[in-house]
Amino acid sequence: MKIFINDKPLDILTPDQLSKEKTFECIYDHPVELPGTSDFHDDVLIIEPSQDVIIKLLYVLRTRKLKDLDSVTVVAEDKNGVKDFIKSRFSVIKAAGGVVTKGKNILFIHRLGKWDLPKGKFDKGETPSQCAVREVEEECNIQVKLGPEICKTWHTYTHNRKSILKKTYWYVMENVDDSEMSPQKEEGIEDLRWLNHHEAKTALVNSYPSMRYLYKRFLRMAPKVYTL
Repeated sequence: MKIFINDKPLDILTPDQLSKEKTFECIYDHPVELPGTSDFHDDVLIIEPSQDVIIKLLYVLRTRKLKDLDSVTVVAEDKNGVKDFIKSRFSVIKAAGGVVTKGKNILFIHRLGKWDLPKGKFDKGETPSQCAVREVEEECNIQVKLGPEICKTWHTYTHNRKSILKKTYWYVMENVDDSEMSPQKEEGIEDLRWLNHHEAKTALVNSYPSMRYLYKRFLRMAPKVYTL
């Protein structure tokens, strides 16, 4: 599980999931207290943290800029227990969206000054795939054909003083009809663009880390569902 907190990725892994190739500049084994965040830089590894350490870690990630920090990885035998505890600290909402293809191009939306991909929250009774198709078609005024699921992304934000953890299901989609394509202005979407791979990489520089993560996951599926 990878959660983007204030645009910093937090990975929760079991010991056997930890890559032997990855190196960490800061390693804390069974810490009783959260280390001073001034020492956090590059990639940080925390092994078997207590719940108190996790609480403090979440607070620091949410409230500090930590410009020298690239990522935090938490390793625990009880990975599911850590995940459930982290979720309990937030109000969890669900959303779904799509990476829409048209030939060798991908549909991007421009909202809040950043390039993004179309997505939105569930309506009552919807499945993830139903929500994904509806939101994409509503936000972009196009028709799409649903493809396979790519992954799920998690990111946090604050709304009305509440800490929100948003779980988004992502699917590959194929454009069926974009003859009347237009941005859903009431959702804050300013522009829509079909971008090729190189244009998409440039656009993702002015996007969110979770979108860059999603795009990389999408490219792993490219030989099966998409030709760059």
